[in-house]
Amino acid sequence: MLRFITLVAAASSFLAFPVLAQQGGTDQEKAACAPDVKKFCARVIDQGDLVILSCLQQNRANISKACNQVLVDHGQ
Repeated sequence: MLRFITLVAAASSFLAFPVLAQQGGTDQEKAACAPDVKKFCARVIDQGDLVILSCLQQNRANISKACNQVLVDHGQ
């Protein structure tokens, strides 16, 4: 899941997360969360997978319904 989150961010931005890019979700899942990662978690993108996931969880009330569903679908 953590690698997935990083890949999500990379899919729709110019930022790349090679550590998490090894495992990925669908293009639809990536597209669902990428804007939220950019909007709410840009300041922590370089701090690793757990930090990005934690950021999304901390901003759960503000992230899109689609991204929230991706987290739920992946047990987060």
